[in-house]
Amino acid sequence: MSKAQFDAMVIGSGASGSFAVRELTAQGLKVVLLEAGPEIGPRDFEVKSKIRQSDINLWQRAKATLSGQGVQARAAYFDMRMRNLFVNDRQHPYTTPPDAPFVWIRGRQAGGRTHTFGRALLRWTDDDFKTRSRTGRGEDWPVSYNELVPYYEEVERCLEIYGRDDNVPTQPDSVYTHEARLTEAEQLFKADLEGKWPDRRVITWRYIGPEPTRILRPLRDAMASGNLDIRYNAIAHKVLTDEQTGRAIGAEIIDRLTGQRSTITASAVVLCASPVESIRLMLNSASARHPNGLGNSSGTLGRYFMDQLPCIATGSYPRVKGAASADTAPPDPFYGPSGGIFVPRFVGKDGTAASDFNFQGSIGRYPTGSSGNARLSFFGFGVMQPTAENRVTIDPRRKDAWGIAVPHIRCKMGAADEATLTRQLATLTEIVEETGGELEFIGSPLGLVEKGRGAYPDADPLSRFLFRRMFTKTMVMGAAIHEAGGARMGRAPDQSVLNGSNQSWDVPNLFVTDASAFASSGVAGTTLTIMALTVRACRHLAQEMKAGRL
Repeated sequence: MSKAQFDAMVIGSGASGSFAVRELTAQGLKVVLLEAGPEIGPRDFEVKSKIRQSDINLWQRAKATLSGQGVQARAAYFDMRMRNLFVNDRQHPYTTPPDAPFVWIRGRQAGGRTHTFGRALLRWTDDDFKTRSRTGRGEDWPVSYNELVPYYEEVERCLEIYGRDDNVPTQPDSVYTHEARLTEAEQLFKADLEGKWPDRRVITWRYIGPEPTRILRPLRDAMASGNLDIRYNAIAHKVLTDEQTGRAIGAEIIDRLTGQRSTITASAVVLCASPVESIRLMLNSASARHPNGLGNSSGTLGRYFMDQLPCIATGSYPRVKGAASADTAPPDPFYGPSGGIFVPRFVGKDGTAASDFNFQGSIGRYPTGSSGNARLSFFGFGVMQPTAENRVTIDPRRKDAWGIAVPHIRCKMGAADEATLTRQLATLTEIVEETGGELEFIGSPLGLVEKGRGAYPDADPLSRFLFRRMFTKTMVMGAAIHEAGGARMGRAPDQSVLNGSNQSWDVPNLFVTDASAFASSGVAGTTLTIMALTVRACRHLAQEMKAGRL
């Protein structure tokens, strides 16, 4: 093979891709970044309508469904102002088993889902990384919390996190640049909850503020380095490999707008396309040297795919009237205020986790409706057990708009998952009702339970009826939008796809740093851990290249 065009190729420009190019360019490598969608900027975030979405937001979702975004419109935070930040499902189909629906929420544009995630960034702990050692279930990672701490700190300093020290063992503090605060209602809730249950703690969100340029700092840093070439509208069809060595040599690209195919070569490839897309790309990259998919000698590629177990609840908090903002970040008219509370995993006597779920929410931050009482809402996330049967495969019968075989996603709860989710729902009900809150509904993939005034009591009867009908199609696996696994890290090449440096066992110049590398589901958001692992992996990649070992 003639000399490669680039030292490294990064596929995907979201949470992992932006930090991959920042680290690799800072190490002096010449890098090409492939983004399947268009370049976007401030003009794409202009608020063109003053119409505030309703709580249910039913009619905007119906309109989006009719125009081809039926899956994306099921995201909890979807509204029409943001529709261009989600894919068109007609162009991007996928399949699922009849008995295991999965909502795959995604975006294809510069920055990926960093434009649509909640902006909350939480560290994981050894309660996540050493699951089997601590509980006898799940899988241990080949990396520990202490190994990741320096990389967590780098990412937090780069993104200038909002938060405050809470000193909770099951949710380590971050490095904060700005202070986060609680509303009056949240302060009362915190005092009541911690007074009743000393093992249960309430902490502020840890999050990033609005970015006026709409380009996160790591990508801006890489662009300023002079070492980065960005190719927008460049869909990676397959990773190309050398027939003799089996090593990655670049990728075959399809132009999103013209359909034209081309090839770009690189000395190393880093996949940052998001779990399902990276798995799909590796499976579609099968060759004579890699007959079962790229890097799949173990047969585990696509397997042990997970989401977190989701539940949602809304209601009121009569102890406080009205709404008040406690957001210390600059205002952002496109997204609105950030901030809120977390109830992390409960703290056991030895400081390790005494529960396998956490709750993210807010109290007293949003308009009150006719009741006048402060509003509350919570989203719960529980541990899903990794099983080989839950997997991403290729459905050869279906093709996307560019003729590429689509993924088939199986992500189905088992008996242990249903038991966890049952405890999760009971606990959320308990902590709300025992601290003075009044639930209106609580729901999960196990169903919808209405209480008191019922779901969205101030909405019109038709909207409430349709909400009940649609809930079972919306609150399914995937609703947590924390999907992970499928190209998991491990200590043995016959049981995993990647080693402890996010490096393919089979293809040493191939790295995968999005959440497909995860060996367990965790309960906190995946984004901060994705970023930290990416910095660590790409620093290792650069060092190996400079030493002549790659």
